[in-house]
Amino acid sequence: MRFLKIFRGNTVAPLSEAQQLTAYRSSGDVGVLGALYEPYMEMVFALCYKYLQDEDAGKDAVMQIFEKLVVELKTHEVEHFKSWLHSVCRNYCLMQLRAKKAFVTADDIDNEESETFLISDGPDESLFDEKQFDALEMCLGTLQKEQRTAIQLFYMQEKCYREISEDTGFDLSKVKSYIQNGKRNLKICIEKNGRK
Repeated sequence: MRFLKIFRGNTVAPLSEAQQLTAYRSSGDVGVLGALYEPYMEMVFALCYKYLQDEDAGKDAVMQIFEKLVVELKTHEVEHFKSWLHSVCRNYCLMQLRAKKAFVTADDIDNEESETFLISDGPDESLFDEKQFDALEMCLGTLQKEQRTAIQLFYMQEKCYREISEDTGFDLSKVKSYIQNGKRNLKICIEKNGRK
């Protein structure tokens, strides 16, 4: 992945991530930000590729996300850069997929670094069709409490399985099950009610 080397420069005197963030905020030096971003570029590419299912789109995402960081890190106070960057990547990819009207679903994952997402065949499969938002709201209320909680934390608060397990006390394998079953039940309910 030669394209990932574009940010590698002559950076010396390694600083902690917190020091790099502070240095970037005070100086606006894109080289400092590039040094901070560079170790995460392969993670960003891998995550975006899994969402977007396209190598060129994944490469573009690495560049676009860096451009977002140039702006956002001037004002955002970030304590845990890696988890914050992960959220930025996920939000970026979801916006790209929404623009294409594709629906993203979660597949089984073992940890935060191995998230895998599946994209439906086309816009007809979209769970979040504009005409179906009322049905979505109503159907969320019909889910079992555990399924509803897991779905809301995963999709609306963008938490990973491990975070949901920690927040709720649910066993990690149960979290996966609640999301998969809740998602399936939501889709069935929306298909029944969203077309009325």
